[in-house]
Amino acid sequence: MPAYHERLWPSVWLFIATALVIPASILVLAPISLIAGVITAVVLYAGCVVGLLLAAPTVEVEDGTLHAAKASIATSLVGEVTSFSGDEAFKERGQRLDARAWLMLRPWVDPIVKVPVLDASDPAPYWIVSTRHPKELAAAINSSRRPVSGEN
Repeated sequence: MPAYHERLWPSVWLFIATALVIPASILVLAPISLIAGVITAVVLYAGCVVGLLLAAPTVEVEDGTLHAAKASIATSLVGEVTSFSGDEAFKERGQRLDARAWLMLRPWVDPIVKVPVLDASDPAPYWIVSTRHPKELAAAINSSRRPVSGEN
């Protein structure tokens, strides 16, 4: 059983915003055929919804490994994880961001955790991962960390 598991589903407003393909499709195709416009609108909106649902990544801490979307790293190779939200999360994603950092960000999720990478062979100095529960994720990662040999 994972110590932490979260699926970053899109927010409701994103489904509402993508619903704008419905009137746009009808408007474009109505001069040709109203039925074709309605059918196209329904198909396009369904495609948008399916795309959003399939693109929702998972964040999981299980058996000493952090999984974020398709990437994973052993928690023994990470330092003390910190959580950010609000203005601090905004600064971590912008002004304070190192261009070498590995990012798993979703624009519909504001809070993040910053996961320092201790592995010298890894080119990324840290990971930034979107999460709706930053304190719980940080606690799960920090509690599953095992010290690397030579670390006190």
